[in-house]
Amino acid sequence: MAPFTSPPGLCPTGVPTARHRLGARAAVIAATTTASLTVGLTRAAVTAVRHGAPAGRRQAARAVAQTVARLGPTFIKAAQVLGTRRDVVPGLLCDELSMLQDDVPPMTVAQSRAALREVYGDELASVFSSVEETPVASGSIACVYRAVALPDGDPVALKLRRPGIGPQMTADLGLLRRAAALVARLPQLRGVPVREVVDSLCESVLGQLDLGREGRDLSRLRGDLESIPRVLVPRVHRAASRSSAIVMDFVPSLAVDTADRCPPAMRRTFAASTLTVVYQMLFVNGFVHCDLHPGNLYFTRTGHVVVLDAGFSVRLTDQMRELFADFFLNMSVGRGDRCASIVLDSALGRAGDADVPAFVEGVRDLVARNHKLPAKEFSLIAFAGELFDLQRRYGVAATPELVFPLLSLLVVEGTVRELDPDIDFQETARPVLNRALFGSR
Repeated sequence: MAPFTSPPGLCPTGVPTARHRLGARAAVIAATTTASLTVGLTRAAVTAVRHGAPAGRRQAARAVAQTVARLGPTFIKAAQVLGTRRDVVPGLLCDELSMLQDDVPPMTVAQSRAALREVYGDELASVFSSVEETPVASGSIACVYRAVALPDGDPVALKLRRPGIGPQMTADLGLLRRAAALVARLPQLRGVPVREVVDSLCESVLGQLDLGREGRDLSRLRGDLESIPRVLVPRVHRAASRSSAIVMDFVPSLAVDTADRCPPAMRRTFAASTLTVVYQMLFVNGFVHCDLHPGNLYFTRTGHVVVLDAGFSVRLTDQMRELFADFFLNMSVGRGDRCASIVLDSALGRAGDADVPAFVEGVRDLVARNHKLPAKEFSLIAFAGELFDLQRRYGVAATPELVFPLLSLLVVEGTVRELDPDIDFQETARPVLNRALFGSR
């Protein structure tokens, strides 16, 4: 009788190896993607015939986003980041990707207990006197619980990573990187930094897995913003935190609609403080929270602006911080040539057929049309959208160090406009820009 040999991908005991599991996951992703896109793009083609090409393109972008949603939280997180790269991804697709949500149910009581045991083990009773077993907030990577910390009995918020989520997301992102390497070889993508863009978004997602790093980032953000009146970043309890858990001050009575019930004068203060927070991060400190959506930005009845969750943050080099400040200053005074030079000098790459003169002329016209607009008519979102369109059209790919910080401004613009429709984004920036560019001199 011939000796028994394990099938490929199995160890001698018949248990699937990591390589086999990765291959199986890749097969599931490929099958799901193929099935979903076949149906979605067929519908898009029908829509284009019946209602015109623009409607068909919108339907096709929606089909791609729906496919991503079916692939699970790793791909949703990656797509959310990719949706910010309007310099390399069509605007219609960015719109759809940016609306993807982490629709993940909270951990059950049993899962919460297991996660606590995994992180704290026998130390749990010496770190907390109590932990509520039902989370107050839930995401694809972690859930947040109310707890009481020892030895002082302080009420705290405990952000606890889901068990097993790290290896799963790491494996999925590895597959995404391999796919990008294959796609980058296509002739029509020559000169487009596909691998660099995907590597950047993968690093952004992986960074959100390390809650120890996020805790350190929150502490840094707290220190960076402490000079701005009435801005609060919760204090991190470092001794109680771990690589898979952050313990921080619990801020009571946070609600997304608090500002709606405040008088107009306080709402205007909220708007100015929020913009100052972003400008301080961008132009002075160089450490930027890129995800200040209403779930991470709150206002209190006492007039405070509260900043939470530094999972998606970037660090700017001193050179890039100064370039960003220089870009914004020149934009505000109408120097389009200088703005174009800054984008070109910091670009991640240029396509083989990049039309640099046309790009420069386009930026010059864009800045000229915007720098004298009344505050009510100026839209940073519209400005950035047109800038990214110029980059995509003429083959200039921006560095993530320029795109991700700009995202922090785009995310808060809607919130700030609701608080104060008359606020002047450019005028509010001037004191911070002057401090950043000329203060040390």
